[in-house]
Amino acid sequence: MPKHEELIRILEAKGIQDHKVLNAISIIPRFLFVEEEFVAEADRDIALPIDAGQTISQPYVIARILEILVAAGNMNKLLEIGTGSGYQAVVAAQLFKDVYSVERIEKLYRKAKKLLAEEGVTNVHLKHDDGHKGWPDYAPYNAIIVAAATATIPTVLKEQLAEGGILIIPLGDERLQTLYKVTRHGDQFTQERIEEVVFVPMLPGIE
Repeated sequence: MPKHEELIRILEAKGIQDHKVLNAISIIPRFLFVEEEFVAEADRDIALPIDAGQTISQPYVIARILEILVAAGNMNKLLEIGTGSGYQAVVAAQLFKDVYSVERIEKLYRKAKKLLAEEGVTNVHLKHDDGHKGWPDYAPYNAIIVAAATATIPTVLKEQLAEGGILIIPLGDERLQTLYKVTRHGDQFTQERIEEVVFVPMLPGIE
């Protein structure tokens, strides 16, 4: 069985059922987004190191997040905080009409921008900026994914959610984090625990 098929089988065994999410992961070659020394590990269901002390997320975690968002139904605009290698954004772009992704680290931003251009990805829009600010130019968003852990939810990100929109964010410190789903209802926000996770910490905001 080819490695990519094995990854999909593992995700299904872990409870991922949405065929659109599984298909999105199956058609994006993860090895393009990892460092050369980790290419052989690219189809394993594990997080891997990338430049600047950051990571490419575990495929299961990406699939779990996207499955929640697909179930919510509105797949127009997604904001991602923490582009990293660009992998999650490109997978999400198979499901959303447009993905807006903000990366704080310039080296990662430039690498992702170059790779997406080479691969002909046109519905992922990248910005080099402080993720705490979101990307107000294109708000409101139907969904926001924060790909780094923080102790509290940035208020600005909640404000950039559309009515009924969903924010997925890992809350906690470097040792213990929980992934949460936050849903907007007018000026009110409900919060639902998803599961324990491990993400790199969100970098401090730029004053």
